[in-house]
Amino acid sequence: MIQEATYDNYIRSGKELILATKPFAKEDRRKSWFYLLCTLFLLIAAWVGTFVFPWLGVRLLFSVVTALIMVRLFVIYHDFLHHTILHRSPLATIIMASYGVLVLVPPSIWKRSHDYHHNHNSKLFSASIGSYPIATKRKFLGMSRKERNIYLAVRHPFTIIMGYFSMFMIGMCLNSFLSNPRRHIDSIFALVLHFTIITLVIIKFGWMVWLVSIFIPFMISSFLGAYLFYAQHNFPGASFSPNTEWKYDVAALQSSSYMKMSRLMRWCTANISYHHIHHLNSRIPFYRLPEAMAAIPELQHPRVTSLHPRDMIACFRLKVWDPVAGKMIGFREMAGPAE
Repeated sequence: MIQEATYDNYIRSGKELILATKPFAKEDRRKSWFYLLCTLFLLIAAWVGTFVFPWLGVRLLFSVVTALIMVRLFVIYHDFLHHTILHRSPLATIIMASYGVLVLVPPSIWKRSHDYHHNHNSKLFSASIGSYPIATKRKFLGMSRKERNIYLAVRHPFTIIMGYFSMFMIGMCLNSFLSNPRRHIDSIFALVLHFTIITLVIIKFGWMVWLVSIFIPFMISSFLGAYLFYAQHNFPGASFSPNTEWKYDVAALQSSSYMKMSRLMRWCTANISYHHIHHLNSRIPFYRLPEAMAAIPELQHPRVTSLHPRDMIACFRLKVWDPVAGKMIGFREMAGPAE
C-alpha cells in the first residue's frame, strides 16, 4: 500500500533518503539468473519465429515481439553494467558483453557514458556525454545558426525515431571508435559484426527475412530505447540546476521521470519507468524498483510522464531550459527576453 510522503511531517532527503533505499539494493541471485535466462530464451524463440513461419503477418508479429524483448534484455544488460545484478559472474559477463555488441551498445562506451550521465544528470553546464544536450534560453539565443541546427537536430523527433542509425550505429559505435580507437575497439567490432550478419542473412534468406528479422526489430527497439532515454529527462516538470547548486538526490527525484505504463510495457522495459528511483540508487535491481517505491513514501510523488501520444508530443516540444520560468520551454515561449 502506498503511504503518505511523511513520517510525522518529516521528509527525508540527501544521504538519509539514499540510505533508506539501501535495503532494496540487494539482489536475489537466483531471481537475477531466472529473469536473464528466461528473457534470453524468449528473445531467441521470438527471433526464430521471424524466420520459420510461412505467413508474413505472423513473422511481422514475431518481429515486433522480438523488438520489445530486445528492450527488456537491454535494461537487464544495463543493470549488469551498473554492477547491480550478477556482478563478477564470468558466465554473465560473457552473455552480457556479447549482447551489448550484438545490439550495437558495446560495454566500453555504454559503461563510460552512462556512468557520466548518472553523475551529472541535469547539470546545466557539463558535457552532454551519455545524455541529450540541454541549453539555457540565453545560451541557445547566443548560438550561431550552425550551432542551433546541430543542437536541435540531436533533440529532433526524427533523430530519435531513427535511433538505430543516429544513436546506436553512429553515436555508440562509429563516433566512440573514432574518438578513441584503442579504448573502444569493441565499438567498431560491433558495427562490422552487425553488417556481416546483415550480409549473410540477405545472401542466404533474402531481403524479406532481413526486414523482419533484423531491420524492424532494431528500428523499433532502438526508437523505444532512444525515446525512453530522452523522455526520462526531458519532460514537462523536469528541473535543471547550475553546477554549483546541483544535488544528487534532487536531480534524481526532480529531473528523472516516473513513466506510467501498462503492465505489459513495464515488463518489456524491465521497470525502467521507475527512473527516479533508479537514479537515486542505481544498485537497486530492476525487479525491486516497484518494491522500493511502495515502501518509501518520499519516492511516491514523482514527476510523471507516459507513452501516451499527448505526453510524447509534449516532451518533443521542449527545447531549452528557461531559468526565469524554472522550466523547459519550446519555440512558442522563446520569444521573451533571455535571462
